[in-house]
Amino acid sequence: MAKPEFKDAPLRREIENLAKQQDHHTLACWAAECAARVLHIFEKKKTEDLRARDAIDAGRGWICGEITMVDARKAAFAAHTAAREADNVAASAASRAAGHAAATAHVKGHAVHAATYAVKAIFYACLMEEQERRVLEERTWQYQYLLGGCSDHGERKR
Repeated sequence: MAKPEFKDAPLRREIENLAKQQDHHTLACWAAECAARVLHIFEKKKTEDLRARDAIDAGRGWICGEITMVDARKAAFAAHTAAREADNVAASAASRAAGHAAATAHVKGHAVHAATYAVKAIFYACLMEEQERRVLEERTWQYQYLLGGCSDHGERKR
């Protein structure tokens, strides 16, 4: 069965515009949170694979100054490899979200990709009749969290 064509919410454009106004650490925090919200989709299919989780942790570690950008980037590459190896489109998207979250340490533009892949993971993981509603709910959360400035981006989350 062919995968359905992804349909994003119109709110995507407002999120992209808002992201352009944010500082690097805020975007890294936001990207990590977006990816963390869908990590379970990857881990449900790839129970022993820690690369997506490690990428989110690397992004958070970079925010707190615990790891270098180079190490965060290595974790991003590993999560993208895990995404390519996943045999499930939703799990792959979730791991790509994690990879882009870690890659935000290198280039802040990766943050919007983390958010989009998180939404794609939700889209592909849910029933067809739920897709539009679930995508809109997630994009609304993403917008509100980013609008709030990710005020907790100095704190380490687990």
